[in-house]
Amino acid sequence: MPALETLRSFVNTWECDENDHLNVQFYFAKFEEADRQFRFLSGFSEAQTGPRRVRHVRYHGELFAGALVTVTSHAAFDGPYMLSVVHVMRDTSTGRIAATALDGYAPSDRALKDLRKRLDAAGEAMPEKAAPRTFEAGPAALDVKEQALAAAGAVSVNRATVLARDCGLDNAADDRFLLSCFSDGAAQLWEHVGLTRDWLEKKDYGRIALEMKLTRGLPARLGTMLHTLSGLTGVSDKTFTFRHHMFDSAAGRLIATLDVTGMVLDLETRKPVPLPAETARAMRSLIMG
Repeated sequence: MPALETLRSFVNTWECDENDHLNVQFYFAKFEEADRQFRFLSGFSEAQTGPRRVRHVRYHGELFAGALVTVTSHAAFDGPYMLSVVHVMRDTSTGRIAATALDGYAPSDRALKDLRKRLDAAGEAMPEKAAPRTFEAGPAALDVKEQALAAAGAVSVNRATVLARDCGLDNAADDRFLLSCFSDGAAQLWEHVGLTRDWLEKKDYGRIALEMKLTRGLPARLGTMLHTLSGLTGVSDKTFTFRHHMFDSAAGRLIATLDVTGMVLDLETRKPVPLPAETARAMRSLIMG
């Protein structure tokens, strides 16, 4: 099907973080609204496809306060999932792609055949910029135990409670809330692995994400107490990867994981900064075993 316009929005100052650009939780919030509009406009329904398995986001350019935002959405049948829904976010003023979101579904063969008839009339292709880059397509494992993570080197980075303001239309925690917990927790993890606030402020550097893969398990309902364990999964000269694991504190079950590719950004030039050699070596020693 041809791409549908599913969002026209704006970057508010209160949506920006310490790096003066749109915080990741609000990218996810805008993609979530675009997805709701896509469902309304196209008739797309999880009753046919089953729940979304993954939301895979790539960040292609910064959005600053005052930026105008447009999102287009379409179903792609040539993507890495049986059914892929692609959301493309642009700076409305320039047309530049700011971010992409790839949603993965695994419908039955019968449902897939019906969806092809209804949604694939114009044969909209899967854009290369939305394809997974650092992380493989497919959901992360959700059978991980807290004790095993702690033994492998994961550390506690966040605790939170699902409140009414954090819930979507299904009365469960929405993507924005999950990302707010992960984003707040990331600062704790970066400090733990040596990319400290003191070092960043002295250099006028920031910490940013390039790519994220959110895998959701069972929903976190209103009142659920949550905690997150996180750890490094890889380190290169300029980038590093880590994974957040969010648990229901009472039940002990895994609610969601978030895989992240991060890097250090020079806040004056807005260009990536290589990791200091000693810092990179120290970080490699902290990769989860």
